[in-house]
Amino acid sequence: MASFKGTYKYSVDTKGRINIPSKLRKQLSDDSKDHFVITRGFDKCLFLYPHNIWLEVEEKLKDLSEFNSDHRYLERQIYSTAEDVVLDVQARIIIPAVLREYAQIKDEVFIIGVSNRIEIWNPKIYEEYLNNRTSSYEDVAERVMTNLK
Repeated sequence: MASFKGTYKYSVDTKGRINIPSKLRKQLSDDSKDHFVITRGFDKCLFLYPHNIWLEVEEKLKDLSEFNSDHRYLERQIYSTAEDVVLDVQARIIIPAVLREYAQIKDEVFIIGVSNRIEIWNPKIYEEYLNNRTSSYEDVAERVMTNLK
């Protein structure tokens, strides 16, 4: 299973392509190879899942009920923007235009490893996200980690 970590700053070319850092590529399982699914994330970022991890996400989504409006909305938001992407020979993926628009990605991105997924951020939006937090890293860690087994 992938365990992505670290933050990398990369340029976006005129076709909307970005390089996937070699340290992150090394974490890919043989099941995924160079195949990913990219979709709308949260907080104005994009989620990039290795194919095998995306299959696990889909299994969880299958448990949602079509009779629940929140479930339908979540499914529509995730699936309507999801696209299969494959690394090219230069280890790049193309970020679809609709997703670049959603995440306001233009010339540069932060590529952040977050456990089983890779997040792609506009650097300015990521900085705003960090600066607008009302709780400190330490306070959040205490609240979240205290109740874990």
